[in-house]
Amino acid sequence: MVGRILHSTSVYIMLIALSLFILMPIGWMLTAALKPSTAPVFTYPPEWFPTKYWEWKTFRDALFEENFFIYTRNTVILVLLNVVGALFSCSMIAYAFARLKFRGKNLLFTILVATMLLPGPVLLIPQFLLFYRIGWYNTYFPLFVPAFTGNAFFIFLLRQYMKTLPIELDEAARIDGASYWGIYWRIILPLSIPALTVVAVFQFLATWNDFFGPLIYLDDPDKFTLALGLATMVRRVGTEWNEVMAANLVAVIPVLIVYFLAQNKLIGGIASVGLKG
Repeated sequence: MVGRILHSTSVYIMLIALSLFILMPIGWMLTAALKPSTAPVFTYPPEWFPTKYWEWKTFRDALFEENFFIYTRNTVILVLLNVVGALFSCSMIAYAFARLKFRGKNLLFTILVATMLLPGPVLLIPQFLLFYRIGWYNTYFPLFVPAFTGNAFFIFLLRQYMKTLPIELDEAARIDGASYWGIYWRIILPLSIPALTVVAVFQFLATWNDFFGPLIYLDDPDKFTLALGLATMVRRVGTEWNEVMAANLVAVIPVLIVYFLAQNKLIGGIASVGLKG
């Protein structure tokens, strides 16, 4: 009994220490955002608490004096388009690989998985030239249209999950007269919500934090995303670092909210993805 209590106590102490270590950068950003503009932000040793007073108006200045809401609006639009595109395209392709029978299915799936071995920089120049020549430069099309063509990792994840569902469900639905689309829409998708949640959250994080894509394809400041807009604040002459830290903290809040709302299905979806061949 005593040994079990000591073991649990030591585990909780290590978890608390690790959590504090992970939250340390966020805590430093918060104290830096609350400092007045005249106070030095980067000091050694770090000043964790402002010595005089906390300026909460820094958050107001960061949100209203910058184009923060324009960047957020642009990012939300791209997030919605990418999440919808990834869920629709990847689930349909995964359904075909997992539940349908057709010639060359295994070969096509092997080729699909092999594309994950290609590094992103190899495809960067061809993709940019393609989108530039068809007139998509300085538009949002290069940033969300690829999501509607599928993602190899998401397809693999959904396919593995769908293969764990009993095939008798499809057979019973076919006897009742359901089409392939009806089976996909009414049976497979509702049962695949945990795996779809994983895809949605991963796609949300990738789009929300994407900096490289908007940097390459966008040239109009009114079209900048949140990640690119925050980078312009850093590059600006006479940077108000307290405002930069406040804006970064606000940009993190949606990520925390999404994870808090989806954590149960997210963890369950990752844990329940089988490795059935």
